[in-house]
Amino acid sequence: MGSFFRSNVDAMTGYIPGEQPKPGSKIIKLNSNENPYPPSPAVEKVLQSFDWKRLRRYSDPFANEFRNAVGEVLNVPPDWIIVGNGSDEVLNLVIRACAGVERKVVYPMPTYVLYRTLASMQPAEFIEIPYPEDYRLPVEEIIRADGAITFIATPNSPSGHIVPLEDLRSLATNLSGVLVVDEAYVDFTSEDALSIVKEFDNVISIRTLSKGYSLAGIRLGFGIANPKLLAGLYKIKDSYNIDAIACAIGAAAMLDQTYKNVCIEKITTSREKLASELRELNFRVWDSQTNFLLVQPPRNNAEDIYLKLKAQGILIRYFKQPGLENKLRITIGTDEQNQELIASLIPLV
Repeated sequence: MGSFFRSNVDAMTGYIPGEQPKPGSKIIKLNSNENPYPPSPAVEKVLQSFDWKRLRRYSDPFANEFRNAVGEVLNVPPDWIIVGNGSDEVLNLVIRACAGVERKVVYPMPTYVLYRTLASMQPAEFIEIPYPEDYRLPVEEIIRADGAITFIATPNSPSGHIVPLEDLRSLATNLSGVLVVDEAYVDFTSEDALSIVKEFDNVISIRTLSKGYSLAGIRLGFGIANPKLLAGLYKIKDSYNIDAIACAIGAAAMLDQTYKNVCIEKITTSREKLASELRELNFRVWDSQTNFLLVQPPRNNAEDIYLKLKAQGILIRYFKQPGLENKLRITIGTDEQNQELIASLIPLV
């Protein structure tokens, strides 16, 4: 029997998300960079008061309630915002609209491996330019590659570093295609790319409510770009891609910046404490401006540690790929969770 699938789908490897334990499992989950704290109390109020009768109608195709909230918080006109079913949908829209045969996708590695998956699905040629050991962006190599799409994650996963604005500006100036600044972890750093977005019509910033706003479960993200760039994405966006409940919840969470900032402060404080404790165990710990740490065990036994922690009910992330074989990515949990992690690591190193 022949294959049911296109040749590129047969040949590609699908994206593998972090493990999700069954509901009710007594697992310390530090593998998917989720927020350890619950969403804003404003979200609970929306769920308690939501008029269920509204669900008989299609949702707003532009998610205007949410777009208006984002615009108010970020001081961006709503027509500069496109809303997606998670930021991954917005990434996918850019790929579908801009990449293809002889329209290549470029990004530095290691980074979010979904870029490779999306390019393979299109299909489109993808060029992966290695980061050096110090994670300085290889600007000139990326410019020479001149992709129809260039993905730059900042802060980057799994390294946790940010890309300087001058590097982004250099790319925006010299690239002929679209520069996608993936800012999924922007809530954990004081620097963002909005000034670049406003300056250049070939730049889109893509963000999510999964990390800073504790809303990974509703799948809500957005892109910010010049309306001329968004026009092409709207042509291929599903008409009603954001459900009414997600739109209302997202707006409430976005407008409660006070609660979000309190949670961010707790996470960043815990991150520095955990980094210090890991260094005391002789781990190499990369500086991070995210809600996770990239670490290297003193005996380079990363996979062994990952498996042994998993057997104890602690999930962290291990990537079996070039440059990461001896490293682990650890999501910042609550202080109590982090202490259980440290106690479990001591006999393993």
